[in-house]
Amino acid sequence: MKILIISDAWHPQVNGVVRTYEYICEELERAGHQTHVIGPADFPRRIPMPGYDEIKLALAPYRRLKKLVEDFAPDYIHIATEGPLGWAGRKYCMQHGIEFTTSYHTHFPDYTAKRLSRFLPFLYKPVHGISKAIVRHFHKEAQAMFIATQSLEDELKSWGFRTPMIRLTRGVNFDLFHPGKKTLFDDLQKPVALYVGRVAIEKNIEDFLRMEWEGSKVIVGDGPSREELAAQYPDAHFVGVKTGEELGAHYRSADLFVFPSRTDTFGMVLVEALASGIPVAAYNVTGPKDIITEPILGALEETDLAAAAQKALQAPGSAEERTEYVRTHYSWEAVGKQFENGISKALNQI
Repeated sequence: MKILIISDAWHPQVNGVVRTYEYICEELERAGHQTHVIGPADFPRRIPMPGYDEIKLALAPYRRLKKLVEDFAPDYIHIATEGPLGWAGRKYCMQHGIEFTTSYHTHFPDYTAKRLSRFLPFLYKPVHGISKAIVRHFHKEAQAMFIATQSLEDELKSWGFRTPMIRLTRGVNFDLFHPGKKTLFDDLQKPVALYVGRVAIEKNIEDFLRMEWEGSKVIVGDGPSREELAAQYPDAHFVGVKTGEELGAHYRSADLFVFPSRTDTFGMVLVEALASGIPVAAYNVTGPKDIITEPILGALEETDLAAAAQKALQAPGSAEERTEYVRTHYSWEAVGKQFENGISKALNQI
């Protein structure tokens, strides 16, 4: 089968959505399918995403997208994101009577409302409500929508989503993320608490930076808030984007992973940290509460991130036990099969 994925998040971006489809495509190719991803780099006219200069959005992409789709002649179309390419792909499918599926990767209603209400807090509720309606409309015509966790499905249903939902979890590259010698942070005060991800307002990083902690805090990643937060919290160590073996070494060398976000739909960095053997501290919200389900994995708190961090630091079990748990529950091979089975269900109209 020729499978086309249309995504506003694709190379050269570095984020969870990109990594998800990299690994899914590998698994689908291994299973005998032909895959192709259309991303912003395929379009000559692009503009920076507001607040994220590193993310480029295709400008008026429909005509070129139509040509790219027809040149590939797919048997199946999956639309990964709700950006300009996603809307153009949706329009193409609907105009040509083509069934398609979507994914819900990002809580855009929360992100949009949080950004627009930063200086005008009264805007949060109306912006959140309008954004929910727009995203709900985007997914309404899909045969099915892939979602990562049960708590996310429950939340979307409470928002009025009626699109059939299919579970699509995430996996880990165990060649990169595994326990081992701590080769970094020798000069930092212990214990070392690590954050990996975008440095942006919606990630709620300030809760991590403000929390009481006797050791050191390391932030891996980049984003629009990095310069401001680095100046505001000079004792924290902002080390920029890390990938591959270097990223794996940062995970392994930390003592604890802290995930302050309240708006993520999953959090691939959580399972990467666990696969690297370190426990996780987070809030008891969608994503973390679906992953941190055993005491050996870490601790969750409703409002006190520092308390979660202290509890997680004392989590029972070993690094190897955490890795083995992740191996049992999160593999890209299983994710590829979930995606492949989801295609079959969607084409049979579930």
